[in-house]
Amino acid sequence: MRRLRIGLAQINPTVGDLEGNVRKVLEGVERARTLGCDVVAFPELAIPGYPPEDLLFKPAFIEANLDALDAVVRGSAGLTVVVGFVDRRDDIMNAAAVIHDRALAGIYHKRYLPNYGVFDENRYFQAGTETPVFELGGPGGAVFGVNICEDLWYPTGPSTAQALAGAELIVTITSSPYHAGKVRFREKMLATRAADNVVCLAYANLVGGQDELVFDGQSMIFNELGERVALGRAFEEDFVVADLDLEGVFRARLRDSRRRKEKLAAAEPVRRIALPPLSERAHPALPESAVEFLDADAEIYAALVLGTRDYVRKNGFRRVVIGLSGGIDSALTAAIAVDALGRESVVGVSMPSPFSSAGTKADARRVARNLGIEFLTLPITAAYRAFRRILAQPFKGLKEDVAEENVQARVRGTLLMTLSNKLGWLVLTTGNKSEMGVGYCTLYGDMAGGFAVIKDVPKTMVYRLARYRNARDGRPVIPESVLTRAPSAELRPNQTDQDTLPPYEVLDPILEAYVEENRSLADIVALGYDEATVRKVVAMVDRNEYKRRQAPPGVKITPRAFGRDWRLPIVNRFRHP
Repeated sequence: MRRLRIGLAQINPTVGDLEGNVRKVLEGVERARTLGCDVVAFPELAIPGYPPEDLLFKPAFIEANLDALDAVVRGSAGLTVVVGFVDRRDDIMNAAAVIHDRALAGIYHKRYLPNYGVFDENRYFQAGTETPVFELGGPGGAVFGVNICEDLWYPTGPSTAQALAGAELIVTITSSPYHAGKVRFREKMLATRAADNVVCLAYANLVGGQDELVFDGQSMIFNELGERVALGRAFEEDFVVADLDLEGVFRARLRDSRRRKEKLAAAEPVRRIALPPLSERAHPALPESAVEFLDADAEIYAALVLGTRDYVRKNGFRRVVIGLSGGIDSALTAAIAVDALGRESVVGVSMPSPFSSAGTKADARRVARNLGIEFLTLPITAAYRAFRRILAQPFKGLKEDVAEENVQARVRGTLLMTLSNKLGWLVLTTGNKSEMGVGYCTLYGDMAGGFAVIKDVPKTMVYRLARYRNARDGRPVIPESVLTRAPSAELRPNQTDQDTLPPYEVLDPILEAYVEENRSLADIVALGYDEATVRKVVAMVDRNEYKRRQAPPGVKITPRAFGRDWRLPIVNRFRHP
C-alpha cells in the first residue's frame, strides 16, 4: 500500500520579519521531521509575510526574501518542503518553492492573480505559465502538484491539469483572508475540487492578523472522495497532519472513464520533475484530533481577538487605552482587548461631561471592574466649558447645534491621544460599522486613535457578540443595563441614536444591501424598506466618505469592509436617481 504522510504548518508570520518567519518555518520543518512527515507545506508568501504590498517595490526586500529561502533550503534535510516566497526572474512572481532534502528541486509560479476585494496582485506580480508535477521517489512513487491560493478556485485550473498529468495529491498553499462564513464556503469548494479531480488535496492556510486583514487558519486535508480527513484550528497556529492512501486514488481513477477522456483531450503540457527517494522514515502514531468549526458568533469574536492582538503586539505596543462611555460599543471593545492582550495591558478611561447620566458613569466603572482592568476618571466639564468660552465670539448669535455637541467628543479624543503620546499606550477606538457607514461619528473625537477594533461590526452584531461574551464567561461581564439601555452618544440632554438614525434593526440591513451587495436605491426599496428611509441612509453613506478615509484601520470580518475593500472617491457627484 502506497501511503504518504502530509503535514501542514499553519503558522503566523509577520510581514517583513524575515528572520522570525524563517525561524517559524524551520520549527515547522522540525515538527514534520518528528512526526515522520514525507511532505510539509507552509502558507503562501510565508517567508516575506502576507501581504507585503509595496515592500515588493524594494529590490533589497526581494533579495532578503531570497536569502531567507536559502536558509530554509539548508535546514530541510530529509524532507520535501513546500513554502511560499517571492521569486525573481526578469520580473517577480508569487511563488512556491519545492525543496527536497536541502536542494531547491522546483518552483511553481502562481498563475491566477486576484485583483478584486482586498487583493492587488496584478500590481505586483507576473503570472506564471507552467504547471509542474513532482514525482517523489521515482517511477511508482508519489506524484503531487503544487499551486497557490487563487489557482485552486478555478474549476478547471492548474489542479485539474496536474491531476490529469498523474498527480495523486495537490498541495495548495494559501493566505486566504477571513470574513464571516467564508470557511464553510471554502470547505465546500475544496471538497468539490478533490472529488472532481479524484485527488487528495492539502490546503495550507495562513493564520494571524496583518493590518485590517485577519487570517483564520483552518487548514484542511481531503481524500479523493472529497471527504475532509483533517482540519486545523481556527485563529491559532497549528500543525495539521494526515496519512493519505495513494492507492485509493489509483483505484478510484480506474473506475472513472470520464477522466480517461479528459486526459486524452488535455491540451496543457505539464512538466514532470523527479525527486530522489528519501531515506526510510518511521511513521509514529498520530494523535487523535477533534477540531471542529466554530459557531458563527464564536468565529467572529475569535477573529476580532486575533486581529487586535496581532496589530497591537506586532507593532510593538505593550498597553492599550479605551474610552469607556458606559455604552455597548466601548464595553465590547474592552472585552475583546482583554481577551487579546490580558487585563494588565488594558486601561479604561471614563470622561464624563455635563450630559453623562449616572447610569452610564456607573456602568463604565462596572465594566472595568468586571474585566479587571485599570480604570481612570477624567471629567471633561471644565474643558468643555473652556472651549465654549473661547468660541463664544465667533459663534455669537448662532443657534447651538452639532458643533457644540462635538466639542465633547473632541476633548475626549484629545485626552486619549495625549495619554497615548505621554505613556506609549495605543488608543483603541470604539465606533462600529453602522456608525462609520452613515458618518455618525466625530472626526478627531471618537474616531481619534490607532486601531478601530469593531469598525467592521454592525451595531446589531455588537449586541450579539456582547451577549455571546457574557454567555461564554457564564456571568454578565457586560452588564445587562448596558445591553438594554437605548444607545446614545450623550452629547445633549435625553439624546438617543434614533433621534438621528433609523433603528439599527432597519439601518443595518439597508447598509448591508448598499455597501456589501452594491444594490441600488430602487432595489433596496423593493426589498420592503421605506423609500424615504433608504434615501436618507444612502445619502448619509455617500456624503461621509471623507470621514471614513480618515478612520484608523480595524479588523475586517464582513465580505466588504470600509478600507481595502471600499475605494470610493471623496470628490464624487454621482447620486442615485
